[in-house]
Amino acid sequence: MIIQNMFYDDINRKINGVVKVDQNTDEVLKQEVKEYVITKDIRKHLIDFFNHYGSSFEEPTADVGVWISGFFGSGKSHFLKMLSYLLENKEINGRTVEDYFREKFDDEATFMSIARAIGSKNQTILFNIDIEGSINKDKTAVLRVFAKMFYNYLGFYGENLKVAKLEQFIERQGKTAEFRRVFEEKNGASWIESRDAFAFFEDDVVDTLMEVLGMSETAAHNWFDGTETVETSIAQLVLEIKEYIDTQPKDFRLLFMVDEVGQYVGDSIDLLMNLQSFVEKIGSECGGRVWVVCTGQEAIDEIIKTRQDQFSRIQARFSTRLSLTSSSADEVIQKRILRKKEDAFISLEKVYNENDSVLRNLFTFTDSVLDMKGYGSSVEFAKNFPFVPYQFIIMQKVFSEIRKHGNSGKHLSGGERSMLSGFQEAAQKIEDKSEYALAPFYLFYDTVHTFLDSSIRRVIERCQKAADNKDGIEQQDVSVLKLLYLIRYIDDIKANLDNIVILMADDIRVDKIIMRAQVSGSLDRLLSQNYIGRSGDTYNFLTDEEQDIQKEITNTMVDTSTIVGKIAHIIFGEIYYTKKYRYEKYDFAFDQMVDYTAVGALTGDMRLRIMTVATEWAEKTELRMLAESAKQAIVVLAETPYYEYLESAEKVWKYKKQRNIAQLPESVKNIIKNHQNEAERYESSAKEQLEKAIEGAAFYVDGEHIEINSGNAKSKLDQALEYLVTHVYSELGLISKNAESDADIIAILTGAVNMLPGTEPNRDAAAKVEEYLEMQERKHLPTSMADVQSRYQSIPYGWKEIDIAAVCAMLIVEQKVTIKYAGSTVQPNNPKLPDMLRKKSEIGKTQISKRQVVSAARMKAVKELLRDYFSQMDVPSDEDGLIAFMIEKFEGLRTHYEELLRRYEGHNYPDKPVVNNALAIVRDVLSQQKDNLAFIERVLQKEDSLYDTQEAMQSVEAFFKTQVSIFDAAVKFETELRNDLDYIRKDEEANTALSTIRLITMLPTSGKYQYGRIPQLNDLIAKVKTSHDKMLIEKRKELLDIVQQCMGEIHQAGNGDAKVKTIIERSDIYYTQQKEKIAETMSLALMEGYPIPMWNYRDDAVSKIEGALEPPKPVESPKPVNTNTTSKKTYKPIFRQSLLKAARLESEDEIDIYVDKLREQLKTLLKGSDGIELK
Repeated sequence: MIIQNMFYDDINRKINGVVKVDQNTDEVLKQEVKEYVITKDIRKHLIDFFNHYGSSFEEPTADVGVWISGFFGSGKSHFLKMLSYLLENKEINGRTVEDYFREKFDDEATFMSIARAIGSKNQTILFNIDIEGSINKDKTAVLRVFAKMFYNYLGFYGENLKVAKLEQFIERQGKTAEFRRVFEEKNGASWIESRDAFAFFEDDVVDTLMEVLGMSETAAHNWFDGTETVETSIAQLVLEIKEYIDTQPKDFRLLFMVDEVGQYVGDSIDLLMNLQSFVEKIGSECGGRVWVVCTGQEAIDEIIKTRQDQFSRIQARFSTRLSLTSSSADEVIQKRILRKKEDAFISLEKVYNENDSVLRNLFTFTDSVLDMKGYGSSVEFAKNFPFVPYQFIIMQKVFSEIRKHGNSGKHLSGGERSMLSGFQEAAQKIEDKSEYALAPFYLFYDTVHTFLDSSIRRVIERCQKAADNKDGIEQQDVSVLKLLYLIRYIDDIKANLDNIVILMADDIRVDKIIMRAQVSGSLDRLLSQNYIGRSGDTYNFLTDEEQDIQKEITNTMVDTSTIVGKIAHIIFGEIYYTKKYRYEKYDFAFDQMVDYTAVGALTGDMRLRIMTVATEWAEKTELRMLAESAKQAIVVLAETPYYEYLESAEKVWKYKKQRNIAQLPESVKNIIKNHQNEAERYESSAKEQLEKAIEGAAFYVDGEHIEINSGNAKSKLDQALEYLVTHVYSELGLISKNAESDADIIAILTGAVNMLPGTEPNRDAAAKVEEYLEMQERKHLPTSMADVQSRYQSIPYGWKEIDIAAVCAMLIVEQKVTIKYAGSTVQPNNPKLPDMLRKKSEIGKTQISKRQVVSAARMKAVKELLRDYFSQMDVPSDEDGLIAFMIEKFEGLRTHYEELLRRYEGHNYPDKPVVNNALAIVRDVLSQQKDNLAFIERVLQKEDSLYDTQEAMQSVEAFFKTQVSIFDAAVKFETELRNDLDYIRKDEEANTALSTIRLITMLPTSGKYQYGRIPQLNDLIAKVKTSHDKMLIEKRKELLDIVQQCMGEIHQAGNGDAKVKTIIERSDIYYTQQKEKIAETMSLALMEGYPIPMWNYRDDAVSKIEGALEPPKPVESPKPVNTNTTSKKTYKPIFRQSLLKAARLESEDEIDIYVDKLREQLKTLLKGSDGIELK
């Protein structure tokens, strides 16, 4: 049976592949309604819509938005159009749409909700916003389209809002018929025919306005000539819509059915906001009587997902969301195009059952992402024949991607092609074939080729011409090229040879092996002619521009050294990126080379060399590799296409550098960018191929050809280096125990590790180092720790630097080596010794040598001296212990003497020169501590000096232990009494004692200081203090009498008067403070000055009291002005204390004599002056 005869409906009948909302002829409408397929999804969406829509008749709602989404070709426009016809229940050739749809529902109860809704008076305004909308999409573009279509619906001229508003005004005046009649009388043509060109009929329009509306000629001309744009707002338009529906019955509904809204608004925030505001206003004002139904490829959630905060309300308004899925499109195609006659269906099921295993094997894709599958059953085979289920999946992607990348204008994006027409045309091309035929995927190219860019069509046409002329191209090559174009942008299916063979299958009985060879030949021919490109095992279609650039890239030359550098980067930067090989606890650095090129600096130790295809085979023979592999692991890579991949990638990078990308057209930039992406894939593939090349490589290690049978690339390189380590570092086993940290080294140096002699770990390693140092000594060569570290880290040892340090620490503790730093011998207890043994910044400054042993006689002599000098019997007998003991003791002695000297600062203590001398001798001894031998010799040389100073220091030591406190007290006591010497001299015994104190605390200019007199100081101080305290008591009593006398005179002058209370209180406070001051003062000399201020305060206070208590003076009458100038009187100031001498008066006669003398003194002082002022 041929395919054409299998179909239930004529496969060659005319089908409107793409439904357009503006196509409304009876013939088109009848086919669209009659053949409309109610799939499961469509049924569900219809029920969802009419349930929500129907509820608005029972209760008003603001959620009046409906959003219909689905991929390109999924039937959105058809669904919208059918919904519109169903709502209006149009009559087509004597039958209502309801009748047609009722037949499509096998469940009458389900259809009832639809029937109820369409029983009301529904009017739809159906339009494609992309067609009706203005090219200029400003912020209010959506609103203007809705206004235009609403005015058109009302019968006005919506294309021009100025005219529409005029017509609306005339209609409200009830003069529409009159206006149209008068205009036609004046113009000769009807207004409806002329209004789109009204600007050319100014006189007729003006005259008509004047006659019908009674406008003045000026007013009419002003309206006509007005250049202002008539705008409307959302609120105004919604108000007019509401006014209109309010004139209709209660069950009236108006629906805006808008196609391609998603495409029209795109990602414009302004247009989305305009749509949101309009729908929101319609919902809030019209109470569910006006609806907005929109279509878009993206769901409303996807459109606003990045702007949720701005468009949160639009989701609420479009609460009814209907998404058409791929299964809907599949089911429509199966029912409208592929429906089979009953006998054909049975025949096809039989074909499947006979060939099911062949079919399962035929449709097995590699590396596919989508659910790519063949037939699951005989029923599925019969339903889809001659197509395969996977083709429905891919075609959806193809149509979507061609819209983005390959169409030449608006034809495809406007919907000139659909999946329906695509499958119909593909089936027509093989309609004369048998039940074993299949539709190869390249047939779908012819359904879209007329709408593709010329750059794409030219490639196919040129290839077809070459095939026709047998110019190196065959007819099948053209089909393969078409196929490669169709899947060019489909990431979900890899365009490799195996998948291309499946997509090219045109018969169930095809031999895949033969076809694979045929397709492979086609691909090779297309590649050689630059029709296609290749990235790894993936092929891709090339446009004219792409082919030109491909040729230029292919002809770009790159250096072998550049490719080798890339190989080195991938192997040593990505595959085997470690810089040191880890063997047990050891990290071994190794040189890295690719062919004969070094990667990084060379150390000269182990080496890992990779030999690539860039090196001739003559240089990679087994004999040569064995000879060159001493201390090396040479890896001769297996042959995989890694080099070709990297060469292709490098050609792209070099080509890009040679082009001035910024100056190129955008299309060329995109092509080069695609090549860059391809180059990145090449590099990624090259890495995989290099790993395979290593896994299959030949390995030559230290003169041997070794077999490494298992493991990945990294594992095999690890195994090669492991083999190399065990052969090259033959002395590695001498280290039997590894040190982990400085703490292990310190434990060795401090003796914390106790082992039986000869059983210590690393004993053999220590012997090796000791032998080396003996050899260096024989050669008289200085050796640093840097030399030791370098020698034993290198081949054949390979020890870790911390283990080398630990071995040297063993030799130090065993006193077999000497460590010197900056010329000084370093003792085992030096906390910086671990750094000196291993730290890079220190090992070059650290010298290590065989130990020079001190003779037994000198050791004995110095130990005896130390026992006696320091009075300590427990003196170490080993050299290091002895030196440490000497350093500790003499440094302690030096510190003690330095502390004593610091006590002399600010004091005049006896025998400071003795301490200085003792310190100098100790310092001289310690100056030799850097060298053990010299240190011991200096101690023995200074034996007499040490003992002499020890003896001389005995008195000083005793002084600072027991006498310094009384000495300091005596010095302080004598210093404090220096101002009171005149008073103390009055007491001869106290004066003598004070002189003795002064003599004892004063150092002699010559001779020895008499420490024996210091004990006398306590009695002497007590004697002087007793006398001085007695004088202080007498002086305090005298001063307190003055205080009492002054206070009495002040209180007497006040006489208890409240006017001077404040003065009295202040005086009491002052003299109380003076009492405290007198009690605290310990100096007689200071007390001598206390009376005068107290007397002055008394006089001042009494004067203030008298002034305050003096009665006011009577007002005197003015005296005549005396013009005679009188000279100013002069008064001689006299201090009263100078007149009143101290005396003891015991009788009235003595008083008289004292007063007479005072009188004579005053008279004498009065001479030569106007008066005396006593102070």
